[in-house]
Amino acid sequence: MSRAFSDYQSIPRVAAPRVVIALDGRGSRLYFPGETLAGSYWFEDVGGDDIKAVECSVLWHTVGKGSEDMGIHAFRRYAIEAGDWIDPRRPGRFNTLLPKSPLSYSGTLIKLQWSVRVRLFLADGRQAVEDLPFHLGNLPDIRTLKPVEIG
Repeated sequence: MSRAFSDYQSIPRVAAPRVVIALDGRGSRLYFPGETLAGSYWFEDVGGDDIKAVECSVLWHTVGKGSEDMGIHAFRRYAIEAGDWIDPRRPGRFNTLLPKSPLSYSGTLIKLQWSVRVRLFLADGRQAVEDLPFHLGNLPDIRTLKPVEIG
């Protein structure tokens, strides 16, 4: 017995969980070494019983030719099994003092990018992750520099 198309329309669809990250009080995402990076994160389409754990990290990674590198500057994991209280109705908070290096860089062969990453682990095994990039330092984009003639 086949089902009519209208039968399938009544099956509820599960919304994909979403992570949203916001940085505190800045119009730009440019930070300097020694400054405090702070912000909040929250979840959409997630119930309290759905959450197993949350990880928040501030990290950098390289993209380009050769092997890709990654470094974690700050990391925090909150897990229900560890007794942590996670309420999806209230934003989570993060803050960290930014290091002196490595600085964000956009060269012709590699880029070094900083970001805040929040990963949500759900009880049913699904995950949602969001990265919010920011710049550490103010190095010029090498692709926009003009060669200097020596003569």
